[in-house]
Amino acid sequence: MSTHSWQASEDDIAAIVGARHGDPFAVLGPHQTAAGRVIRALVPGADSVLVCGPTGVASVAMPRRHPEGFFEALMPAGTDWRHYRLRAANAGGTWEFLDPFMFGPVLGATDDYLLVEGTHQALYQRLGAHPMTLDGVAGVHFAVWAPNARRVSVVGDFNAWDGRRHPMRKRIDSGMWEIFAPAIAEGAVYKFEIVGADGTLQPLKADPFGFAAELRPSTASVVARTDALAWTDAAHMQARPHGDPRRRPMAIYEVHLGSWRRGANGEFLTYDAIAEALIPYVADLGFSHIELMPINEHPLDDSWGYQPIGLFAPTSRFGDPAGFARLVDRAHAAGIGVILDWVPAHFPTDVHGLAHFDGSPLYEYADPRKGFQPDWNTAIYDFGRREVLNMLAASALYWLDRFHIDGLRVDAVASMLYLDYSRRAGEWAPNEAGGRENLEAVAFLRQVNTLAYGLHPGTVMIAEESTAWPGVSQPVDAGGLGFGFKWNMGWMHDTLDYLGQDPVHRRWHHDQMTFGLLYGFSENFILPLSHDEVVHGKRSILGRIPGDAWQRAATGRAYYAFMWAHPGKKLLFMGQEFGQLEEWNFAGSLDWHLLGETLHAGLRDCVRDLNLLYRTIPALHARDCEPEGFQWIVVDDAAQSVFAWLRRGDATDRPVAVVCNFTPVPRHAYRIGLPFAGRWREVLNTDAATYGGSGLGNLGAVEAVAQPSHGLPASATVLLPPLATLFLQYDPA
Repeated sequence: MSTHSWQASEDDIAAIVGARHGDPFAVLGPHQTAAGRVIRALVPGADSVLVCGPTGVASVAMPRRHPEGFFEALMPAGTDWRHYRLRAANAGGTWEFLDPFMFGPVLGATDDYLLVEGTHQALYQRLGAHPMTLDGVAGVHFAVWAPNARRVSVVGDFNAWDGRRHPMRKRIDSGMWEIFAPAIAEGAVYKFEIVGADGTLQPLKADPFGFAAELRPSTASVVARTDALAWTDAAHMQARPHGDPRRRPMAIYEVHLGSWRRGANGEFLTYDAIAEALIPYVADLGFSHIELMPINEHPLDDSWGYQPIGLFAPTSRFGDPAGFARLVDRAHAAGIGVILDWVPAHFPTDVHGLAHFDGSPLYEYADPRKGFQPDWNTAIYDFGRREVLNMLAASALYWLDRFHIDGLRVDAVASMLYLDYSRRAGEWAPNEAGGRENLEAVAFLRQVNTLAYGLHPGTVMIAEESTAWPGVSQPVDAGGLGFGFKWNMGWMHDTLDYLGQDPVHRRWHHDQMTFGLLYGFSENFILPLSHDEVVHGKRSILGRIPGDAWQRAATGRAYYAFMWAHPGKKLLFMGQEFGQLEEWNFAGSLDWHLLGETLHAGLRDCVRDLNLLYRTIPALHARDCEPEGFQWIVVDDAAQSVFAWLRRGDATDRPVAVVCNFTPVPRHAYRIGLPFAGRWREVLNTDAATYGGSGLGNLGAVEAVAQPSHGLPASATVLLPPLATLFLQYDPA
């Protein structure tokens, strides 16, 4: 037991030495007692410790109270130094350090209140690891939420991964733990050591708010700054809020950074090397956006990023956060927006991640009927817990704020919306109203969309939602989920199935190409030909088309033109622009050598021209989401597999007639109705010789006469090339 009133009790010392004390700041560091100022320190491995003040002032020896390195000293009068250093020694030498326990808290009552309320919009500025200067001393402030933990320590190379050296201060009102660790800087590797409520030591945990991470298979977090990134995109950011995204052209190039292109030896390229090659390529092809498959830190390459551990960390596979910021900045300089795939639906159960983070279900639902996703063997976030919702919302805002991201595509929304998603009867629990809807997830999606649009005007929120949930892209105040756009999965599956039919059989599948227009304006749709459609035996886009190489390429060109002229924004997965033949392989590079072949180069050139027309002709994009922008001309010619329609913009925009022939048989003198007599210029012919086609066409234009047809006052006869799509723009001059 202690011999003086100012000394720590034997119980406190035992708890500190054993790393079991729930409030180490109540024992360690400087404390004012009736006898004077006392300084206590735990310095494992030290034989002696001195308290050192300003230069030229005598040091004070600290008697050792415990052989494991607990030292304690009553300081002489006049040694109330604001900062002091501890000088430790043993047989191996001497070392000095600043005592982390002489610093007060950084977080405040407002942080506690807002986290518990679930409304801390700047939570990423408070939790995590933040290099800073406190009381004139440089170091890192660590903070983590672990309300059920008995003890939390930050560990790393800086303290020999010893959880006794930096135990954290618990904020009782919120369950956050914090400590300011002096002399630590950017690049430090760290994790959290957590003792659960039952006294069990948990596996070391990566920081849920970590801004960087080690390269897999290592799993620690890395201290990094993302609050002072260099940007040159002020013009882009100022222009972004203006205009309606639904009325602007949006053609998205979907990219997996790890397999778009690799180095000569198969290694990953850096963010800078990717930007050097990717951005000019995308700009040349005329895409308005790139969409990056998840770049959040993830432990398993095979997950493609869809099982992230770090919702705040760009993956270290390609470099550091500053490198990722330079990629975004370069895209903006080229006039290209950047969309990130974001995964708030579920998370992997790797021991260093969020699962049972503080020894109990914390981020996940405790009930496995709600908290476990059987499709992916992952945990499901607890959308009913305000602190979890706050973390997820903070992640969304973090990417929009710190990295100037132009939009988020939210993955697996359907799995969030339905309690019975991929579950049999008896494997799920209904909501309080007896329904199958996850009302907590619905509320979360509405909240995060409202925050994103409110705090970052001009961004877009996109849902990958595969069911008929109503109002996905309708405003929250109108009863919708509040997304700006929704992927049209039904259109994708129907048209790709049609594409895979032999041309002689397509007449029996004609409605697969037209059905999408029955619901085509119920949401603000994006037409996606995504990564999911070119893996797991589905084959590539060209790979699923029957016929020889020429027929496959011709059909691919006709199909892309069908898509670019169809209402809805566009998304094309990398490699499909030049006709990748093999399925996508996440572990390799695209087959860039194919561009040396005429048909593949021609397909790429066709995509470039489609983007140019889509971008410069308002009739092709201004009313992508409005029924007034579309009118069928020929919808029922199943026998010849011909489709024709009109695209319109505003009253002053010249309309475009689109005609598709999905058989290898040319159609001569095919009559289509048109709204105006006069010249209609052939602005696109996917059978052009320059694309590798047969070169059939209409010599640049057709002349419409005042002969009614298809319910329209004028008409023209058109030569329809085989397996081709034509764009005819009204050109009276």
